[in-house]
Amino acid sequence: MTERDAAPSADPSVPPNSNPVAELDSVTKQYRSGDEVINALDDVDFAVEPGEMVAVMGPSGSGKSTLLNVLGLLDVPTSGTVYLDGDDVTDYDDERRTMARRRTIGFVFQSFHLVPMLTATENVLVPTMFVRGNHRERAEDLLRRMGLGDRLDHRPDQLSGGQRQRVAIARALVNEPRLVLADEPTGNLDQDTGRQILEEFERISTERDVGVVAVTHDDLVTEFTDRTVELIDGVVQ
Repeated sequence: MTERDAAPSADPSVPPNSNPVAELDSVTKQYRSGDEVINALDDVDFAVEPGEMVAVMGPSGSGKSTLLNVLGLLDVPTSGTVYLDGDDVTDYDDERRTMARRRTIGFVFQSFHLVPMLTATENVLVPTMFVRGNHRERAEDLLRRMGLGDRLDHRPDQLSGGQRQRVAIARALVNEPRLVLADEPTGNLDQDTGRQILEEFERISTERDVGVVAVTHDDLVTEFTDRTVELIDGVVQ
């Protein structure tokens, strides 16, 4: 399956029927470099609904990673408001931000960030370390759904790039998030493997009603998304 059907929106940064799982309202993020102030994000409005997959594209230095970090509560905006499931989380302290991330957000990184000495199952379980209960059955079920049922006890160096990315996706889903944030999800993969990974994201989005935001340079990603948002110099085009 390639490009999905979605109703057109006048503003590509905002979904057509907005009940967002995450939203940025007039968000600006500034960094200081010597005497210069850089607007990594400049008055950005952005939202993603449950069950929607959005690509964020733009040249290097355009603010894509900053947008992802602000959405993921890894960074705090200089001004503007961040909402998660309708709650204003802009001024949360570190502890509340950590709890909100754990409850609502899953991250998939370009370089996988798997722990080398842990098995695939143990890597998936990492986000549950401080969560009560036995999560091994869910971790193993996620890996089986990713086609890795015969790789549960393999370490990352025993897996291909595509298999490592699937482990990373399973890890992002183990706490049943409502929002998945992916940084260059196909960046280290050949096109065939990248297409398989994007099919996994598409399935996760539609079957589990999860909002997916993928920051990317790869035009292939846009074949699988509902909307594409372009950032240039911190401004949504």
